[in-house]
Amino acid sequence: MNIDRLRYLRVVLVVSGLACLALYPLMLFWPSGWTWHAGHSDYPMMLVGIYATLGVFLLLAARDPLANLSLIWFTACSSAVHAAIMAVQAVTQPGQMGHLAGDVPALLLVAIALAVLTPRAAPATRGTR
Repeated sequence: MNIDRLRYLRVVLVVSGLACLALYPLMLFWPSGWTWHAGHSDYPMMLVGIYATLGVFLLLAARDPLANLSLIWFTACSSAVHAAIMAVQAVTQPGQMGHLAGDVPALLLVAIALAVLTPRAAPATRGTR
């Protein structure tokens, strides 16, 4: 794998991990682009918990991306699926268009950057069966 590409992948993993950890502040300061519920709901905190956990693991994966390919591909694929579902919901539900400028493009950017930079398979190692 190209050393520059691996360096960029590490940067994307760190930035993506930090973005996951920043979900709660984003929901507070830009609710029209990052929060789907008005008033009390248990849903947002469940999502914050999941993304905070993912953020920590993405930061850890940045240390050795080639040893964490399944996590990285899961993040890329699940981000694309999540963005697609939210884009449809933003267009079809009243008052949700702000997400097309907030979380939807953020998830698409993460999905595309990871998909472009992540190798398709781990390199074969010598001496393994």
